[in-house]
Amino acid sequence: MTQQEKFDKIFREHPHPVKPFFARPHLTRRRFLNLSGAGLTASWLPSKMSGSTVITSSPVTMHNTAKNVIYILLAGAPSHTDTFDLKVIPGTTPTTFNPTTTNGILFPNGLMPKLAAHMGDFALVRSMQPWALVHSLAQTWTQIGRNPAGVLGNVSPNIGTVVAIEKDPERTVNQVFPTFLALNSASAAGSGYMAASFAPFKVTPSTTGLKNTTNPDGQPRFNARWDFLHHLDDPLRDGASPDGSAMDDYDQFYTAAQGMMYNAAVTSAFAYTSAESTAYGSTSFGNACAIAKHVVAANQGTRYIEITLGGWDMHQNIYSANQLPALAAQLDNGLSQLIADLKASGDFANTMIVMAGEFGRTTGALTPAAGRDHYAQQFAFFAGAGITGGKVIGSTDSKGANIVDYGWSRQRAVKPEDIEATVYSAMGINWTTVRYDDPLGRGFYYVPNSDQNVYGPIAELWQP
Repeated sequence: MTQQEKFDKIFREHPHPVKPFFARPHLTRRRFLNLSGAGLTASWLPSKMSGSTVITSSPVTMHNTAKNVIYILLAGAPSHTDTFDLKVIPGTTPTTFNPTTTNGILFPNGLMPKLAAHMGDFALVRSMQPWALVHSLAQTWTQIGRNPAGVLGNVSPNIGTVVAIEKDPERTVNQVFPTFLALNSASAAGSGYMAASFAPFKVTPSTTGLKNTTNPDGQPRFNARWDFLHHLDDPLRDGASPDGSAMDDYDQFYTAAQGMMYNAAVTSAFAYTSAESTAYGSTSFGNACAIAKHVVAANQGTRYIEITLGGWDMHQNIYSANQLPALAAQLDNGLSQLIADLKASGDFANTMIVMAGEFGRTTGALTPAAGRDHYAQQFAFFAGAGITGGKVIGSTDSKGANIVDYGWSRQRAVKPEDIEATVYSAMGINWTTVRYDDPLGRGFYYVPNSDQNVYGPIAELWQP
């Protein structure tokens, strides 16, 4: 039985038993800025963690080198052997890929020439394997760091939500941006059972900037209405409110939204010029990278940014001009410019870029449809925040089908949970944390089974 057949057998025997994760409510821009017309009920808004909630953790040493994280999800699963774990297959690999070895690393310089010039800035993990070969399941798995079909899978938060919760005490009164920003990520995993205020703030970049940050009647009229609202509402909050904390949640949403209106920092960070868009490749992904650069530079409270670049599901004609070459060009232009700009601003030193798909693709010769199917081998990309560039962790055989060297201390394949632990460690968050405010009272592990040391950060990323 092949590796893929084993995975298929597992999911036939254990189908997803719950409502799809993405069907759960999340905090959209429209809901964030227009709560009065969104039809929200107070019961939908979860409260922040109670002060009496029990939290446990084990003593660990965290890297604590990253102030910010930019997580790029390559939805659809890119072919690892055509990109960041290049394998030259005679008669198959296009000569236009221009396979070139630089400091011992084989890379498709012709496919991604700009990233090739930045090879000294990023590290690659080539010994990573997914748990699942189903797109929706595996994409969610990479974002929540655990099995979405598990007992707590349907209420588990995005990694970005955990970062937002942990970093919330560090926010200052003048920081108005959401702690967790999702760009081009309409299907991003949400806040799960955590408070909606820590959900991803979902934005599609636009040349006109963030929508709904002005009022059609003008700022003076808007300010007058805001003051009148508080004139009527504030006296009702004196003493013990009969409505409990739910109405306070509404007030927090309104206040957060008001802080982003008529705000020069918002206007500047969420817009981009034509020249800037061109530098980033004139694509939606490139524009998202430009916004990410602005948001990091603004230092307005955002600590975790998720960007999605989809379209990698190439079962047919993978080498056609509008397939892998076109999508790789988008990635090459946007990501290389982001790295260059972060380096120029000095933010590269404290911003960790993480990039991965949900799994990889079949190796060796192409399928009869001239494509590549799902396969349980993949890569992960890391840059910034003190990570050693020009480094490869782990290696695969000549076809990229099997791991021949794990390349890290745990001597096994790297899993999504290890990537999650690496993000937390870089952010100075104890990945062994267990919170006992989950709906079932079972204990929510930041990283599953961390009290048993099953998963952990890839410390070798920071080693020479």
